[in-house]
Amino acid sequence: MSMTNSASFIEHDDDDADEIDSLPSSTTDSIDDDEELSDAEREWRESLQQLELLLTMVLVPYVGKYFGRKCAYWGWAKFMEWKYPVEIVVTSPSLFKGTGAVEAAASL
Repeated sequence: MSMTNSASFIEHDDDDADEIDSLPSSTTDSIDDDEELSDAEREWRESLQQLELLLTMVLVPYVGKYFGRKCAYWGWAKFMEWKYPVEIVVTSPSLFKGTGAVEAAASL
């Protein structure tokens, strides 16, 4: 085994080097483009997977919790209106707000 370069462990013939030099440079460019494309595609798929995890693990539960509570409160209000038909009339809004503020301060 002849070593032409101290860092190389592969035998090199001069004929092979001439053949490599005669190859068009576009083939190496297309190989690099394919490698870059596959790297970019791999990164794109990884980012899509991360977005999917974000949606399924974080956003969907919070949105479901929010709309679930909205739906439950709405349904409970409709049921209570049907079961106990009571009409609440506030004659003095300022007195109503003041009483609420006093009760809130008393509960602290």
